[in-house]
Amino acid sequence: MIKCHLSRLMGEKKLKISDVCRDTGINRGTITRLYHETSQRVELEVVDRLCEYLHCKVSDLFEHTKH
Repeated sequence: MIKCHLSRLMGEKKLKISDVCRDTGINRGTITRLYHETSQRVELEVVDRLCEYLHCKVSDLFEHTKH
């Protein structure tokens, strides 16, 4: 199982979904699904933009867990 830490990272930086959408150009639906961990897939370009924007590594954003 892949866990997404976008909501935690955004909370630490006091960012809203609308802030991330506006600043990155990523579709609101994509950010919302990642935020709520309901996304089934994500484009590498989206991961790249989020990592640049949040100044983090992919491993900070996603984590592989054993359920």
